[in-house]
Amino acid sequence: MKPILLLLLPALILASCQQPADNTKPLQNRIDSLEKKVAESYKPGFGEFMSSIQSHHSKLWFAGQNNNWKLADFEIGEIKEAIEGIRKYDTDRKESEQLVMLNPAIDSMSGAIAQKNPARFKSAFHLLTTTCNNCHHAVSFEFNVIKVPDASPYTNQDFNSGDKK
Repeated sequence: MKPILLLLLPALILASCQQPADNTKPLQNRIDSLEKKVAESYKPGFGEFMSSIQSHHSKLWFAGQNNNWKLADFEIGEIKEAIEGIRKYDTDRKESEQLVMLNPAIDSMSGAIAQKNPARFKSAFHLLTTTCNNCHHAVSFEFNVIKVPDASPYTNQDFNSGDKK
């Protein structure tokens, strides 16, 4: 009985592993259709990420000026998130390669926020702003100059609220 079983076992395994070739075509069509949908799906453009960063840069300033450290921490997190989005979705842009220059300025800003230090915050914010402009210059977008905001465009947000401790 054992020798017959040993002879039949490989044949059974082989027979169970073979699928008719005509079953793969519908699956391949489905894969092709899904790949096309993914390729055509929305992805944010580089400018949308940059506009988001500019918006959060402004909010970051007003949060820091009002010692609203929770909001400041949130805003620097949003800037980091937008940069990660660029790294994920816009790898083909030469500008994406320059984003590493922002890391020291972002780290400095995060440190100032963690210390809840207004003087260090102001210095770190100026470093971040200068670094943004240096990056723009490095990628031939020097015409796009970022500055410390002098008025909030967000008239519907109270930057003075929140836990300031």
